[in-house]
Amino acid sequence: MKVCFIGLGSIARRHILNLKKILDTEISIDVLRSGNGNKLDDEFLRNLSNVYFSYDELREKYDAVFITNPTSKHYETLKKCIDKSDNFFIEKPVFETGEEDISGFINSGKVFYVACPLRYTNVIQYLKENIDFSKVYSMRCISSSYLPDWRPGTDYRNTYSAHKELGGGVSIDLIHEWDYIHYLIGAPECVKSIISRKSDLEIDSDDIAVYIAEYSDKIVELHLDYFGRQTIRKVELYMKDDTIIADLVNQQIQFLKAGKIIDLSQERNEFQIRELQHFIDIISGKMICDNNLDEACRILKITRGY
Repeated sequence: MKVCFIGLGSIARRHILNLKKILDTEISIDVLRSGNGNKLDDEFLRNLSNVYFSYDELREKYDAVFITNPTSKHYETLKKCIDKSDNFFIEKPVFETGEEDISGFINSGKVFYVACPLRYTNVIQYLKENIDFSKVYSMRCISSSYLPDWRPGTDYRNTYSAHKELGGGVSIDLIHEWDYIHYLIGAPECVKSIISRKSDLEIDSDDIAVYIAEYSDKIVELHLDYFGRQTIRKVELYMKDDTIIADLVNQQIQFLKAGKIIDLSQERNEFQIRELQHFIDIISGKMICDNNLDEACRILKITRGY
């Protein structure tokens, strides 16, 4: 299997190491870099076949292309490399607004899978498989964390998250939440949102986003921020017979009325590997693409408040 990564940030490196774990010697990995990133150490370089700095250097065709550069570059990158493969893995968020013209891509017959890793966590899978959401009256979700702690050893002010023009901002950086909400209960009938910057973080992107969404049978509340000093990532389900707390940080499900706790501990790489294996199954024809450009753009427009 021959693949190419366009962009080599932290998530791309994680994907590369995980692909090597899955496929070992049965994969050849090229990388296209901007030339502005950190120097690669010899140990990591051993995972790569070629490192390029121009689109003209790329091979004629790859089994898959991974678009893992900054969000603001995704759309133009996809247009530039569309002839390089029939299968594309696009890191989230898919584009900047969700209103980009994707008709040419959709009509090409190619596979465009957009990353949605939280779907593959044990906690979200438990909810998907075991909860009857028609019996949920209200759903409240939160993802609160401190941006300067996200990338140890890196000045948060120099990351894409800190800059709106690079595709940063908590509203789309934490698109995971709207993705798993959509995965669990589908699209809302209407959404109201407040997206703003309120903290003293030295960024020009939004650092808080709050949404209230209405479904035919329930209300969903969502809170996202960059400034919470204690990381919280939870889904609260308010039902007739119980209140359920799904904690993605501590990886457990609590049934408050019944007094039951289910431990779903897993290593982070487990769900990341599970997603990559899912993508391989898609491009091998074993499964359909379940998070394509159309769906990813619909979710992105919700997160942006459109």
